[in-house]
Amino acid sequence: MHQPTRLFDVIAYQLENYPKQDMLCGKVNNTWKKYSTKEVADLTMQFSAGLLKLGLGNHSSTNLETLDKVAIISQSRPEWMMTDLAVQQVGAVLIPIYPTISAQETEYVLNDAAARILFVSDETILEKIESMKDRLPTIKEIYTFNKIDGYKHWTEILAMGEEKDYPRIEEIKASIDPFQLATIIYTSGTTGFPKGVMLSHDNIMSNVRACTPYLPVNREARSLSFLPLNHIFERMVTYVYLTSGVSIYYAESMDTIADNLREVKPSIFTTVPRLLEKVYEKIMAKGLELKGIKRGLFFWAIELGKQFELNKDLGWWYNVKLKIANKLIFSKWREALGGNIQAVVVGAAACQLRLLKIFTAGGIPILEGYGLSETSPVIAVNRMDTTDRMFGTVGPVISNVEVRIAEDGEILCKGPNITMGYYKRPDLTADAITDGWFHTGDIGVLVENKFLKITDRKKELFKTSGGKFVAPQPIENKFKESPFIEQLMVVGADRKFTGALIVPNFRNLEDWCQKHGIPFSNKHDILQHPEVKGLFQTTVDKYNQYFNHIEQVKKFELLPEEWTVDTGELTPTLKLKRKIILEKYANEIEHIYLS
Repeated sequence: MHQPTRLFDVIAYQLENYPKQDMLCGKVNNTWKKYSTKEVADLTMQFSAGLLKLGLGNHSSTNLETLDKVAIISQSRPEWMMTDLAVQQVGAVLIPIYPTISAQETEYVLNDAAARILFVSDETILEKIESMKDRLPTIKEIYTFNKIDGYKHWTEILAMGEEKDYPRIEEIKASIDPFQLATIIYTSGTTGFPKGVMLSHDNIMSNVRACTPYLPVNREARSLSFLPLNHIFERMVTYVYLTSGVSIYYAESMDTIADNLREVKPSIFTTVPRLLEKVYEKIMAKGLELKGIKRGLFFWAIELGKQFELNKDLGWWYNVKLKIANKLIFSKWREALGGNIQAVVVGAAACQLRLLKIFTAGGIPILEGYGLSETSPVIAVNRMDTTDRMFGTVGPVISNVEVRIAEDGEILCKGPNITMGYYKRPDLTADAITDGWFHTGDIGVLVENKFLKITDRKKELFKTSGGKFVAPQPIENKFKESPFIEQLMVVGADRKFTGALIVPNFRNLEDWCQKHGIPFSNKHDILQHPEVKGLFQTTVDKYNQYFNHIEQVKKFELLPEEWTVDTGELTPTLKLKRKIILEKYANEIEHIYLS
């Protein structure tokens, strides 16, 4: 069989080239339930036949609004991918929705897409849907992946599937064009309601074909999947895995990742920088608990890691020391990740330079990439080959995509990965795509005419009242290197100077307070203490030296609560919702500029 051109082609392709016993795997009652390639092929065919019985699959319609839509709100699991594959095979369109977005956004997406069938994973999501059920006129049926009393289980659709319908499914599959709409992904957005990004089979598969050669993927490899499949990053990489014969194991939850890594021993996984930062913070916390020579060796290894450079020989003595550090310290880090890791692919936000250096020095290559939902998603990515890797950049542009930098510094992108447009919003489509060039909204440069470097979001650049531009992202990323800063947002639009809202890392701060004999009973207490304020002033002074006078944080406010998706300050991909934070902390920001 030729290389897959539609999403569902990956099943037959894997079956023919490298059939596996563990194509998709998920935990059920503390045991890994493994689905072989043959089982997945059979189940998705039966599933598709059941969907036909429900009347889904008007695949030949040229009006995108009349195509059948199937929505899914679920954590990543084998059933998620089987639903995706089965829906594609009948020519319907999958609408994946973040389990963590608000009820208001969920209702908006389901109604905007006019979804007919909805799959949910568990009771928590079901409760959210029940609260709005009367306001979802197009939803005809709701099915669950977990068995829940009083609700239809997804296996009821399987039971409807009959072999006599299989020839009809094969007919539908044969008629589906690679350029046909496959999915609508509603972008989480940092402002306003989500926009529906329309992606065709070819959009996603073109990205799969381009990215596969850059990653350590083969039939011997295993991956651990824990990012949400409703995000195009994890979904596209999943199709890379399926096309390459990589076994996929789904983590039980974010809390079990450490255990699952040790069980699965993956050779590759994808993550976002915030999760990598949390891994690093846990490692550092354990390092701080060490005593004597062990503690000394730990921090010696960290310092060596910070000095690491790609494609540059730091001399024989450095290399000897790094070998020792790898044997004594970093080998334990690799064991904690399962002992088999070949690469960690990072996307969705900028990764701290020190993390890239330390992990790579420790034999855990971090491949940072860049893209958007509208670009299916990858535009550029660092490669396994170190000549195609540069710290502080998102790597070379992928093979079938063009990039150019506009006069104002905005990154423009052209290629088969560019979205078909925004669903029901031709006005937004026309704004975003000019002569085939997609306007990313990101500011960047090409380093050495090869490596793409993102410097900021176009919309996030702001002017102080003195008329000087400030780019917040580089400042925020640098300041977050401090062990005492968990989160930070730079403010100062139309103000006389640059300020910041800071959420401390309370774990490290409480340790510091105990060592310095500073009493506290709660977070509010800690932040009022003069010595704590002094600590943060010293921290801010330390990192300010990396920036020019206009960019330096002159004053700041310390906040007692971490920003989260649930409390509304972060998008599901853990980006700051700046507009929400500006509104929510208007008083604290005013306080910065009072004097």
